[in-house]
Amino acid sequence: MDKLTIANWSPDDQPREKLRDKGADALSNAELLAILVGSGTPGVSAVELMQQILSNCNNNLNTLGKMSIHELMQYKGVGEAKAITILAACELGKRRQMESPEERPQLSTATRVYNHMHPVMQDLDVEEFWVLFLNQDFRLIKKNRISHGGISEVSVDIRIIMREAVLCNATIVVACHNHPSGNIKPSKQDNALTQSLMNACEVMRLHFMDHIIVADGQYFSYHESGRI
Repeated sequence: MDKLTIANWSPDDQPREKLRDKGADALSNAELLAILVGSGTPGVSAVELMQQILSNCNNNLNTLGKMSIHELMQYKGVGEAKAITILAACELGKRRQMESPEERPQLSTATRVYNHMHPVMQDLDVEEFWVLFLNQDFRLIKKNRISHGGISEVSVDIRIIMREAVLCNATIVVACHNHPSGNIKPSKQDNALTQSLMNACEVMRLHFMDHIIVADGQYFSYHESGRI
């Protein structure tokens, strides 16, 4: 019987699909390296090729990173490009260990949110609606521009915001949009959107911290005004 290639494996076992569906930590070192090299040789999958190389390194990535391009090219199916790719991956891993974790901004107040978003919004001539997703310590996980609209309003899909909050494991949501006119007074549409966000967050058990309207040099906070 002919040996199965990775393409013939169950989708649950294919490295790229496995990483996509289960996360990188679900893959072995050989599977991660197989994604980088892309292919093996006739009869030997990329995963099996990487298992062979790792086995000869006592399954130690540090030892693998000390190999030379010439040494890696002694394995059938490993050309110069694949050898360089493997060593580049090892070097990136080493450099990551030397890096300090990126400090996430702490956005626990409207002023901090305004100072964070003002540089993004100060020169816009149309309205943009952004949502900031925070963890329980009010640290920024990520911020997304949800919509880009006209001079006086934007269209916002609440479902997109809730989906993004769940996908990034946020516990706190902050809405933020600009008024290009410079007038920070909320409109009826702003009020209705704020109420819709509050209701959606309540259903999803998320803390809707604030909705902030940004103008150049000033802001309006629904929370500070007692409306959230």
